[in-house]
Amino acid sequence: MYLIFFIAPFLLLLWISFHNDNELTQPGLDNWIKFLGDPFYVEVVFKTLRLGLLTVIATTILSYPIAVIYYESGVRIRKIMLFMIILPLLLSVVVRTFAWIAILSREGVANATLQGLGLTDGPISLLQTEFGLILSLMQIEMPLMLLPLIAVMQRIDPRMIEASRALGASRWRTTLQVLIPLSLPGWIAGATLVFASSTTAFISQSVIGGQRLIYLPAVIYQQSMVIYNWPFAAVASIMLLVSVLGGIFLIAAVGRWISREAS
Repeated sequence: MYLIFFIAPFLLLLWISFHNDNELTQPGLDNWIKFLGDPFYVEVVFKTLRLGLLTVIATTILSYPIAVIYYESGVRIRKIMLFMIILPLLLSVVVRTFAWIAILSREGVANATLQGLGLTDGPISLLQTEFGLILSLMQIEMPLMLLPLIAVMQRIDPRMIEASRALGASRWRTTLQVLIPLSLPGWIAGATLVFASSTTAFISQSVIGGQRLIYLPAVIYQQSMVIYNWPFAAVASIMLLVSVLGGIFLIAAVGRWISREAS
């Protein structure tokens, strides 16, 4: 039943994309040829995928230590940590995104801290850069990575960790060879959510990235709401959907490969 609400809009988009005019009276492949034949739009697709993958990597690097600390903490600390993880989800993405403007601006907290530590001689550009966008998305999307991770880690049998340590493995080796491999299903779920959310994060991409960074959601908005070229917007939408699904399948394949290698 729910599949109908996905297939019907997709088929409608697909039908619109194979027309050359907004009145949908001239069937053709002009918009597909224009999109796939223009290096600019092809580059936009790869930039969108790269943004999602880099955000997944950044959230993974920061989330795993937090998840391990959560796993090894007591009940009271876990409650506090869980509240702090969920708290950002209670705020609007728009509010969190605009907060990052104050942090990343030339007079913001990040530049003030860097200059105060003597790491930079003056303010550096963080807004309208891919690094600044990934930094903000890392914080915005982190709950989507942490929640599946800690949910899976909570189901790991503590006796397996105890057995590893009883056999002489250090805490670091136990974490790398036992805890992390067993938590891979949580990582796959979290990485899928982060990738899908970051590649389609129109608000963050527009506000933090500005006009200098163009991704597929911005192309779709421009073509549909500014130029009113609905067939071309449909082509861009389908390409975004296909790209995101391709990235999700890649993440799942990498996760399964790591799991096989670890076992």
